[in-house]
Amino acid sequence: MNTIAFAVLSVTIIGMVCAVLLSVASKIMAVQMDERAALILQCLPGANCGACGFSGCAGYADALASDSGVKGNLCTPGGVRAAVEIAAILGIASESADKANAVVHCLGSCEVQQKKMDYKGIPSCVAAKELYGGDGSCSFGCMGYGDCQVVCPSGAVCIENGIARINSRLCTGCGLCVKTCPNRLITIEGSGAKVWVLCHNTERGAEVRKKCTAGCIGCGRCVRECQFDAIAVENNLARIDYSKCTGCGSCIEVCVTHCIKPAGSAPESADTPIAS
Repeated sequence: MNTIAFAVLSVTIIGMVCAVLLSVASKIMAVQMDERAALILQCLPGANCGACGFSGCAGYADALASDSGVKGNLCTPGGVRAAVEIAAILGIASESADKANAVVHCLGSCEVQQKKMDYKGIPSCVAAKELYGGDGSCSFGCMGYGDCQVVCPSGAVCIENGIARINSRLCTGCGLCVKTCPNRLITIEGSGAKVWVLCHNTERGAEVRKKCTAGCIGCGRCVRECQFDAIAVENNLARIDYSKCTGCGSCIEVCVTHCIKPAGSAPESADTPIAS
């Protein structure tokens, strides 16, 4: 037998042996997937956003199938439809899905905040943040380069007048914009939020006034006015305890810079998002 034929035969035999071994291993080491988990996965939107608190849609589906304590209404992008379908698969009562929207905690539009430099770099919030904290006078605020707009799967984000705005009718509350924002000023808020503090600056009031006329100065008037002990100034910024807030609106009336707004009244984008 010549050398070439021997080599071909040897490779063929090795290949056949490996194929048999892989076939046997695939059966022995196979991980059986719960049929209910597979059905639940089909009900989920596939955004893998993690808003449910799990690693992704597959992780949430597995948890639902294996743990009766996991709620079936945690998928905000899937909304009511997903909650109803999941309940039907698991044979449990359907729980209503709380409508949740992204909120940009910043009112620092071009009218109330000045640019501290003429940024000519990559049009990205993450890139601008690396250069002295961004080009805006307030390094805590929205930089307006649209990183959140790029990742939004539902087209609910646009950049208007220098800041990101959310179209609540399109927002599914997936949370991808929250993870993308380098200043961490976007949050997902549910129906329990009655008022919003639309500022993220934790500097002292005097510094805030120099940079943005719409920022929270931590004066504490809202704290003193609230009859339900629902507001506290922490790290120079007013924060709301939604478990105590009744939505009476007294904090809104006394806010010096008008950065406390009724929930749902933040500057919102038009029905059709406008590109930056």
